[in-house]
Amino acid sequence: MMYVVTGGAGFIGANLVKALNDRGETDILVVDDLEQGDKFRNLADCKIADYLDKRDFLERINFGHFKKKLKAVFHEGACSDTMEHNGAYMMANNYEYSKSLLHYCQAKRLPYLYASSAAVYGAGKIFRETPECEAPLNVYGYSKWLFDEYVRRHLPKRTAQIAGFRYFNVYGPRESHKGRMASVAFHHFNQFRDSGQVKLFEGCDGFGNGEQRRDFISIEDVAKVNLFFLEHRQKSGIFNVGTGRAQTFNDVALAVVNSFRRLSAEPPVDLESLQQDGLISYIPFPEGLQGKYQSFTHADISALRRAGYKTPFLTVEEGVGRYIATLAKQHDSANLR
Repeated sequence: MMYVVTGGAGFIGANLVKALNDRGETDILVVDDLEQGDKFRNLADCKIADYLDKRDFLERINFGHFKKKLKAVFHEGACSDTMEHNGAYMMANNYEYSKSLLHYCQAKRLPYLYASSAAVYGAGKIFRETPECEAPLNVYGYSKWLFDEYVRRHLPKRTAQIAGFRYFNVYGPRESHKGRMASVAFHHFNQFRDSGQVKLFEGCDGFGNGEQRRDFISIEDVAKVNLFFLEHRQKSGIFNVGTGRAQTFNDVALAVVNSFRRLSAEPPVDLESLQQDGLISYIPFPEGLQGKYQSFTHADISALRRAGYKTPFLTVEEGVGRYIATLAKQHDSANLR
């Protein structure tokens, strides 16, 4: 019996495939769209049983031609570009696709664990899984919110587990293909490696330079949450997946720089020193993001904790430090080839 991971060549999907491998699971069907061919690198060190193009997979699901026996579906496939303006594409990819898989899993009584997003909260100040806290700022957030609403209507009559995860700001390995949508930690790594400097946005929405705050969560923790729910199939619902802490973009930049210093056996420095030495600079806030940007996110993880997930989450200092060490090792290996 197979696990299905849609978006399995993407950031979160590929990390879930690797996490399943680490548990000894290799009977995995990866579903993705490899028109962006370099995503294959995310799976190069993974063991899978089969690969299907998303369109072929969806056709088999919709027409009942999918004969493989499955254990569970991790639905990570989506357009995650918050700057995508094509609403028809976004709704087909994020909403209709998700509905088709939900109905298939319910008909087959299969656990369905899917990716939602903290983008459903928009510019709100309270991040709790209740409708009054939700007001997306863009069509990406709307597509995720609308599917969550659809799930809410189906939860009372479910035939199998349905668990939606509102991911906050996820960072970690296997995200380089995301380009401008990769995490700030990834971009800061590249900036500091190439120029010895990190650039952040100037202040906005009442926050000082680099003081916008988000709930940054390591992909390691995201994978652990998914596997916890896989092991507890009686638990259903929609859950925030963040650390429960809001840390600044300055914190991320500082963690990146100090991670480089650690690799060079240099002592850590503080933010003020980096600012004075010009190692952190601030650029004007982009006009295209005004009114569409979350300057503050802070996951309320009460529901996740009530569901029984008790594992502590990595801080920015811990998680980013581990991530930068991994990126530096990969960069050094690539230069040796």
